[in-house]
Amino acid sequence: MGTEDQTDIVDIFVIGGGINGCGIARDAAGRGLSVTLAEMSDLASATSSASTKLFHGGLRYLEFFEFRLVREALIEREVLLQAMPHISWPMRFVLPYHRDMRFESATPTSRLLSTVMPWMKGRRPAWLIRLGLFLYDTLGGRKILPGTATLSLKGTPEGVPLQDHFETAYEYSDCWIEDSRLVVLNARDAEARGAQILTRAKVLSADRSADHWTIEVEDVVTGQRTRHRSRMVVNAGGPWVGELLQGTIRLNSREGVRLVRGSHIVTGRLTDHDKCYFFQGKDGRIIFAIPYETDFTLIGTTDQDHADPDQRPVCTPEEQQYLIDFANGYFRQQMTRDDIVWTYSGVRPLYDDGASSATAATRDYTLKVDTAGAPVLNVFGGKITTYRRLAESALEKISAALGRDTAPWTAGVALPGGDFDVWDVERLIADLIAGYPFLDDRWARRLIRAYGTEARKILGDAATAANMGRDFGATLTEAEVRWLMAQEYARTAEDVVWRRNKLGLRLSNEEVQALDSWMEDQRAAVAAAE
Repeated sequence: MGTEDQTDIVDIFVIGGGINGCGIARDAAGRGLSVTLAEMSDLASATSSASTKLFHGGLRYLEFFEFRLVREALIEREVLLQAMPHISWPMRFVLPYHRDMRFESATPTSRLLSTVMPWMKGRRPAWLIRLGLFLYDTLGGRKILPGTATLSLKGTPEGVPLQDHFETAYEYSDCWIEDSRLVVLNARDAEARGAQILTRAKVLSADRSADHWTIEVEDVVTGQRTRHRSRMVVNAGGPWVGELLQGTIRLNSREGVRLVRGSHIVTGRLTDHDKCYFFQGKDGRIIFAIPYETDFTLIGTTDQDHADPDQRPVCTPEEQQYLIDFANGYFRQQMTRDDIVWTYSGVRPLYDDGASSATAATRDYTLKVDTAGAPVLNVFGGKITTYRRLAESALEKISAALGRDTAPWTAGVALPGGDFDVWDVERLIADLIAGYPFLDDRWARRLIRAYGTEARKILGDAATAANMGRDFGATLTEAEVRWLMAQEYARTAEDVVWRRNKLGLRLSNEEVQALDSWMEDQRAAVAAAE
């Protein structure tokens, strides 16, 4: 099959359709730059759909003295919350305290405290946790989220699920984020501002000349190849950033990436309230236990080095048992691996700073520009909370490399469907039910939490559930799937039920297969019409 040439030369060609790639594409398109983005699979198909799903400052990063990262993330929580109140919302975190809590031995704070207070033997004293929470409350100039409070666990809803020896906790604020939807909405907004978004499009080669790149891309479904030209390449390949750097872009660079696997388990609901738990282990590590998808609890994460980005990350039996044992150290209800209903695992592409352990490796981002010919920007590391700031920093370097005068614009600008106030979610749900009486609260809530003000575009003029077309189960209808295929780049059932939503937790294998067959028929019909 021959290669078709794309005649136009664009300003930047972004490799990678995770949160960093889509965030950069959106910011660049909004500044008037011409942008093409290529993702070899579905959007958010790797790390960006496998996070712990939090916009958080990173309380534990204070132990590593990463104050700049924490401050930037804390500020960003509220900036992002206001731009996407449908897919992000405030949550309260309960941190039970007991005197046996330990530091991870590699942290600078642990080493310092062991020097000046050797009798503590690595314990986290209460005053240190309270100092950390004070910094957490103040570093980011908090305006929306409530601050830290001390909480009794005796006779309170927060204490009921926990073992009796936990008597006191600290409660603080962070935010939930629907991670894969965040990626898709950034891609949609980028496209609305002029970017070209290519999914299932694998970059085969990138050849450099003095003033431009020639990039060959293969459609992994049809095998069709296209050749693109760009003034600059952005390598936002996530776990594959190193492979792209050395193999595809072919730069002689000493910059490296450290792949760290984070695994999660999902169990049945363990609490009767909507607050999360922040658990500290005797090994110094932490995990979260978070109410998830109404009927479940999400528990994670681990930190394990991962050697090969092409090896699909899975939550190993050892990691599952580790998380179960960790949670069982806190919860009254003791679990076994038989209680796990789903697991997932993602690979964090961290900048290789030579840290002694995966846990200690920096979560900060590093941006490197090479200008020995047409410029290329390589993106290392980062965390989902700071994706917008990473994109702004990237655009500073991109604009300088291209000689373009551009200005930041994304702070506070709503993503699709997010054009309403943070505290108006319940009103939107009530209004949706009033306008479409066939919706129950759970269905309406799911639609608002996924699509915000765009939920009405999906529902259209439907007067009954039957008007929504085929029912695929768990409130997923033909009208919604058609929207996801037409507007949100979904091509397969997996795209829909594990990344555009999490209805895979509720649908049977037979229902998912039926959805996949239906979507395949729709794609074939569209292809035949063309």
